[in-house]
Amino acid sequence: MLNVYFANVGLNWGLSIAVVVFLIALFLLEAFLFKKKDLKIKQWLILTIYIVNFILVIGAIFALIYFWNDSFIDDIKTFFNDFGSSIEQSISHIIWTIVTVFVSAFVLKVLRLSLRKYANKQDKNKKRKMTIAKISSSIILYTGLIIAGLIILAIWGVNVVPALAGLGIVGIVVGLGAQKFINDLISGFFIVFEQHYDVGDVIEVDGFKGTVTDIGLKTTRIKGWKGDVKIISNGNIESVINYSKNDSVAIIDFGIAYKEDVDKVTALLNKELPALKKDFPQIKEVPQVIGVMNLNTSSVDMRVIALCKSETHYAVERAVRQKIKEVLDVNNIEIPFPQVVVHESN
Repeated sequence: MLNVYFANVGLNWGLSIAVVVFLIALFLLEAFLFKKKDLKIKQWLILTIYIVNFILVIGAIFALIYFWNDSFIDDIKTFFNDFGSSIEQSISHIIWTIVTVFVSAFVLKVLRLSLRKYANKQDKNKKRKMTIAKISSSIILYTGLIIAGLIILAIWGVNVVPALAGLGIVGIVVGLGAQKFINDLISGFFIVFEQHYDVGDVIEVDGFKGTVTDIGLKTTRIKGWKGDVKIISNGNIESVINYSKNDSVAIIDFGIAYKEDVDKVTALLNKELPALKKDFPQIKEVPQVIGVMNLNTSSVDMRVIALCKSETHYAVERAVRQKIKEVLDVNNIEIPFPQVVVHESN
């Protein structure tokens, strides 16, 4: 008897070691395939490998248990029989749950696609539409999930009426304890419906200037020109500067020497600068010299302005400065540098 026992134990140990070695080899193969950067593996092949590995691992675990437990097969049969009976009794609930999930997902998908299509229409109110679409999409998503969850609970026999009453009580408690959160939500509603700013607008809040990338009922996200993102609670936005509401004005100041003829410079620039409008379509009105702004210590300071689309004046200012420099150089008009004139008395 002892010989038979030790023989069985040795067999079990041998088979167990073989299974463990197989699993280790399987994981090493997977690590080699997915850690190797020069291997180009398609997505469907990766998914197939994962599924096969999962089946092999589960089979190996069952094999290990079987080697050391003779009643394992009987336990598995009992489990699947009990599981089949419970599935058969709950088949209607399962079917209706699946139907509810698919219908909810379909309705949410259709509504969100409709909102996205509404927001992507090209017209003058596109920013406004994008803002309303983002907030409406969030509200629809959370509302749909809550309704679908309550329907599934009702399908499985849970009384949802007390749950709804409980939600009302919880809402009162949360409202009393989360006044800051409620303040953010109310501020978010006012920001959206009073059109303080929309998605895509360039605004400045508390000294931070950037483009609005997202407006939620609780927070607003602003992306600066360096790529940094600032998240501000709507309740904390007390004052905001919106640079996108109106057109921008490009302002270019420059100086000429006192000996130069101001009228000549004005006529030259008014003749040459309008050509920039062809290269810069964001210019709405051609650049024009508005006159002398200051009599400085070393120069006569003049100014050129150009009306541009909102927040597009930076490139226009650079181009106008370059053009002014070229025109003055071609016509031998001196651009003065800081200098000190010393007079010696007789």
